[in-house]
Amino acid sequence: MCGILALLGCSDDSQAKRVRVLELSRRLKHRGPDWSGIFQYGDFYLAHQRLAIIDPASGDQPLFNEDKKIVVTVNGEIYNHEKLRKLMPNHKFRTGSDCDVIAHLYEEYGENFVDMLDGVFSFVLLDTRDNSFLAARDAIGITPLYIGWGLDGSVWISSELKGLNDDCEHFEVFPPGHLYSSKNGGLRRWYNPAWFSEAIPSTPYDTLVLRRAFENAVIKRLMTDVPFGVLLSGGLDSSLVASVTARYLAGTKAAKQWGAQLHSFCVGLEGSPDLKAAKEVADFLGTVHHEFHFTVQDGIDAIEDVIYHIETYDVTTIRASTPMFLMSRKIKSLGVKMVISGEGADEIFGGYLYFHKAPNKEEFHRETCRKIKALHQYDCLRANKATSAWGLEARVPFLDKEFINVAMSIDPEWKMIKHDQGRIEKWVLRKAFDDEEQPYLPKHILYRQKEQFSDGVGYSWIDGLKAHAEQHVTDRMMLNAAHIFPHNTPTTKEGYYYRMIFDRFFPQNSASLTVPGGPSIACSTAKAIEWDASWSNNLDPSGRAAIGVHNSAYDNHLSGVANGNLDTPIISNMPRMVGVGVAAELTIRS
Repeated sequence: MCGILALLGCSDDSQAKRVRVLELSRRLKHRGPDWSGIFQYGDFYLAHQRLAIIDPASGDQPLFNEDKKIVVTVNGEIYNHEKLRKLMPNHKFRTGSDCDVIAHLYEEYGENFVDMLDGVFSFVLLDTRDNSFLAARDAIGITPLYIGWGLDGSVWISSELKGLNDDCEHFEVFPPGHLYSSKNGGLRRWYNPAWFSEAIPSTPYDTLVLRRAFENAVIKRLMTDVPFGVLLSGGLDSSLVASVTARYLAGTKAAKQWGAQLHSFCVGLEGSPDLKAAKEVADFLGTVHHEFHFTVQDGIDAIEDVIYHIETYDVTTIRASTPMFLMSRKIKSLGVKMVISGEGADEIFGGYLYFHKAPNKEEFHRETCRKIKALHQYDCLRANKATSAWGLEARVPFLDKEFINVAMSIDPEWKMIKHDQGRIEKWVLRKAFDDEEQPYLPKHILYRQKEQFSDGVGYSWIDGLKAHAEQHVTDRMMLNAAHIFPHNTPTTKEGYYYRMIFDRFFPQNSASLTVPGGPSIACSTAKAIEWDASWSNNLDPSGRAAIGVHNSAYDNHLSGVANGNLDTPIISNMPRMVGVGVAAELTIRS
């Protein structure tokens, strides 16, 4: 993923302003360490920090149409760019970059071209013919984007908060599936799928239709000119991503460049559930597997960096982002620039354990819709920023537009968890890949119970975070929490600890408003807490909080932390990669 920054209509075309835009753009350099670019037209500035995945040699940005009257800065991947080029035979493209089509599509179709894009993206387009501009964000919000306004009437667009928080009077999250047009003076939704209204679908479940839709989503994400791999936790979602990738990698351009044997990556505390399951899946699929270990203290030491990069104080997101942040650094050190990951399946299929308590199919479906709509504030935020912190791109096939359309059109009765019929969470997805003749995964992995990433890396990780916060946040501090933090007041010491760090980096009121809040049980929305009266007394985002559902209880994993044992050893076992460097030391300490 790249980093974009745009300052539009600031009434200042001085050299000093250009220098300031460059300074702010450099705050995003971690997202795009390969090249920097800036375009200035009067008091319009478009800056770009590039992570080169497609056409590394000539795809530098900003990008232009033929006469350079239309300029665009883009963060994203356009998977159908070759098909779109064929729709415009009279246009001459300057580069082989997948994002090169955007300026030409605007020239050909005007503002209504955005829905033609199959991919993930955030972009700002400037039309110098009339000084109008257009900004847009992908359907689900896989790429991050923020919008701000200056006292001088300027509009700011940035991939991250840190690009605009010091120079805007007010800023907020740029909503997914929307575009901002200077001609119309505001935001409007361009993404309007059938599921968005939360109407209950009735399409019968078809295993082959669902399977093929997901395979297509993975295959299109094999578009790369750089080394890549898969994130493999050993759970259902990442294991299916790895299985489908390994099955279809041979014969692709990527395989010809980097070898047909897939590389997989996993992180966890020593002895954690994920490490064991991931190794078993890797052995089954024949991947070159890379296992990273970290200690609770390693993670605690990284918390400030994580909050700075992820730009949130949400407890669940920080818990899960920290191992991913540490792992991403090691992956990038090996020369890998892109990974495919499994985010989104739990939201689409009701995979979180609290879905066991859904009272009926209507509530089940509405909750999945609410969860998908909120993804940009949680798992998408984590997956994108935890990897982009080290110049690594994460691709998420479960959030493919077409796959979502197929999956969200299924009658939710099929998604309901029914123990008497042998249906556990995400049964429709598991069943779609339960192939006896050519198995995608071992049966016990295919039907492994859901583990949230922050739990699966090792239960003592969360317990250690709580113990650390207990040492740094006093009871008196909690008594005054509502006065110090009136918005999204922390209700736990762990939450208070994260909030203090966040406010130090992002003290503006606008910044605190970009983070979601409200009660949650095992990652539920506030609405779903109504499903079980006992949950209101046990509000914790960990999957283990779904008492009576999760197979592992809290008490089984507290002894080590209670005894002050926060460390686990770090080991090293790294097979050599084809076309990828090998790090000599694997200790995940900064």
